[in-house]
Amino acid sequence: MKLLISRRLPETVMAAARARFDVTCRPTTAPMTLDECVAALAEQDAVIPTLADAFTADAFAAVPTPRCRLLANFGVGYNHIDVAAATAAGVAVANTPGAVTDATADIAMTLILMTARRAGEGERLVRAGAWDGWHPTQMLGLHVTGKTVAIIGMGRIGQAIARRCHFGFGCRIVYANRSEKSVDFPATQLPLQDALAAADFVVIATPGGADTHHLIDATALSAMQPHAIFINIARGDVVDEAALITALRTGVIAAAGLDVYEFEPAIPDALVAMENVTLLPHLGTAALEVREAMGRMALDNVMAHAEGRPLPNPV
Repeated sequence: MKLLISRRLPETVMAAARARFDVTCRPTTAPMTLDECVAALAEQDAVIPTLADAFTADAFAAVPTPRCRLLANFGVGYNHIDVAAATAAGVAVANTPGAVTDATADIAMTLILMTARRAGEGERLVRAGAWDGWHPTQMLGLHVTGKTVAIIGMGRIGQAIARRCHFGFGCRIVYANRSEKSVDFPATQLPLQDALAAADFVVIATPGGADTHHLIDATALSAMQPHAIFINIARGDVVDEAALITALRTGVIAAAGLDVYEFEPAIPDALVAMENVTLLPHLGTAALEVREAMGRMALDNVMAHAEGRPLPNPV
């Protein structure tokens, strides 16, 4: 069975894949182009794609009867795959939920703490040799403990973030979600605008895709409090990046912590120049054991497909 791995995975995963399948691995870390996706659909039995690989409706339209019958996505987010077009072409889609939850929630907490306590700004000050010593009003930030946190998207990752904020920092939790969630901590469901208005910290944890594209726009940002901090660990295009820059420049909100970007890896110079913005290079799941677990989960989906068993994690 021919298996294409879109981008090199940890060595333990690569070895397990090679032991079972005829593996091709692309030699680049760049996303697959439309032409590459078309070729993969025509030539491979299964593909392990990942973030930004262009399995769009156009790719499936170009290969009406694909040889490939499975896209076992490496990652929980699959907005780079047109699932409806894949299904119509007879191609199953799977992902890797669960494996990414805690690592992504940890990055959200990293961004909350770094941005609230101005850690990035402080490190740059020290590295530049510009720190002149401690004093009582030096680099005062926002205290995290006891604040109100709004979680936008209360799925696995949103709940893991809320749990850390509540149990670790005594935060009040509000959330916006299409359905009410039963959780093991106090949390109040509110309409989106009300959740934004109530919060000291707003954390975006929704899936990507057409339903959430620019969910956070100028109107949403204007509902936030002027001292509030905006955190995004979801997908970049959930946020209107131009509106976010304007909100930061004009004091509509105080600061932002971002792990994802609307047009990544391109990051606007305006964001790079702002001291009140923490910027990370999409580190959400960047821990070896997490990436290994994701890879094993993707392989489990491929193996089930090869053996004619139900997929463990179908989309």
